[in-house]
Amino acid sequence: IPIFWKRHFLRQTVILAMMAKRICIRMLEFRHMSHAYNDNPSVRDVSFSVSEGEVVTLLGPSGCGKTTLLRLAAGLERPRQGEIWLDGKLVSDAGMVVAPETRGVGFMFQDYALFPHLNVLENVLFGLREKGSAATRRGLDVLAETSIEHLADSYPHELSGGQQQRVALARALAPRPSVILLDEPYAGLDSRLRERIRDQMLHVLKAAGTAALMVTHDAEEAMFMSDNIIVMRDGQVQQTGRPVNLYCQPNSAFVAEFFGEVNRLEGQVSNGCIETVLGTFDAPDRMQNGDAASIVIRHEALNIEPNGTGDDANAFVMEARLLGRASLIHLSIPTGTSELHFHARVPGLNSLQTGSPVRVTVDKAQAFVFPSAD
Repeated sequence: IPIFWKRHFLRQTVILAMMAKRICIRMLEFRHMSHAYNDNPSVRDVSFSVSEGEVVTLLGPSGCGKTTLLRLAAGLERPRQGEIWLDGKLVSDAGMVVAPETRGVGFMFQDYALFPHLNVLENVLFGLREKGSAATRRGLDVLAETSIEHLADSYPHELSGGQQQRVALARALAPRPSVILLDEPYAGLDSRLRERIRDQMLHVLKAAGTAALMVTHDAEEAMFMSDNIIVMRDGQVQQTGRPVNLYCQPNSAFVAEFFGEVNRLEGQVSNGCIETVLGTFDAPDRMQNGDAASIVIRHEALNIEPNGTGDDANAFVMEARLLGRASLIHLSIPTGTSELHFHARVPGLNSLQTGSPVRVTVDKAQAFVFPSAD
């Protein structure tokens, strides 16, 4: 091989090795973390890490322990058990806690917590240790990164919700923290503004290369923002993984339902299968003959063939509602002496009429079988 190509391959190998090393740097790590309020467990034996440049989201219903973990990471709580490591240093365990102001962690509060008597630039400069012209330059730079440098002399009450949100983000990023914590950052924004602002925030976080831990109960928001998602329930981790893995391979009905609206079918395992009005589904290996099974079917997994007649038709249209980018179809599926009420989501407009017979089939890649006890 010519010497030029040898050097080229060697250089590329070194670059890839450096990138791999950089990706694997754990900036924030929870080790067997447990916490309680008044002896009521809030977090139970939780372990995970956030690497440099990575966005990790804690996803779950209210009261599942998400915000408790954020407060523990910020140093606002001392854990009952377990350890928290920040950039390779122990900052919390049952016997000690490093003060929040000395951790080098940025915290973006749900209500933004801007100081009303300070203008935008002064709010951003508040947490900087450096003073004078150097601090001002840093403040203006981070305002430019968040595209609000023109608002430097404005006051919080003069700003829209989206602008206040970006000021709060700029203030959290200004001290160049190794980790930034985001508590429901889009909760106060309307749906259209939320879509635009979260796209801008994701670009800012990735450009800064800061490790980010975010809390939300919105699955779509988590999937958009996250490299990895941690699904929580009752203070415990239910499943961890990339958004595509959690959506396509949920390990429980709870996780499947959290990533989109679903229909449910109940059945019983017989010879490794469950027979239903919508076809036969394979049972997981862990299930035995006679076990009760729940089949969780996403709305978009139902395929509707219009103009069904005779034996081809297995459902009737109850309602068809246009929701913008998709239509929600309410279906009635006869089961002998009763009927099932299912929902299907189809792209765009539809020509289905109320009462019309249709043929419904299932995309089994979007249907999941679990024991009914789950």
